[in-house]
Amino acid sequence: MRENDLGGRAWGMSREELLALPAAVDLETGNRALGLGRSKGYELAKRGDYPCRVLRLGNAYRVVTADLLDLLGLAA
Repeated sequence: MRENDLGGRAWGMSREELLALPAAVDLETGNRALGLGRSKGYELAKRGDYPCRVLRLGNAYRVVTADLLDLLGLAA
């Protein structure tokens, strides 16, 4: 994992963290797994250009974990 310069918050996720995710995750978790910043992730989701399938549920976005794992090469 990497740490950013703002308070040492870790970016990215380990393989174990990724494989333990539920069926769908919030956009922040998807962004973290892909190494995307908050603004860029929301921009891509809003435009329909997010790198994997995103569901819009009311005002919230949910990233389909199976698609995320497939994109990262961790699909079973």
